[in-house]
Amino acid sequence: MKEDVEKALDLIRPALQNDGGNVELVDVDEATGTVKVRLVGACGSCPMSQLTLRMGVERVLKENVPAVKEVVPV
Repeated sequence: MKEDVEKALDLIRPALQNDGGNVELVDVDEATGTVKVRLVGACGSCPMSQLTLRMGVERVLKENVPAVKEVVPV
């Protein structure tokens, strides 16, 4: 599952990098479907980071990796 999550994150990294940020995978809990990520660069301090996390990162991960149930920031 971790490899699938990384592949899905690669789909959204270009958009984040265009804005001066990125996303790092911290942990994947396969039992609960929880993925922990860290927004870095401009994305880490952006006031819109929670929206980016929910509407961008979480949406893409859930669409591409059905086992993902939740994405949480660390």
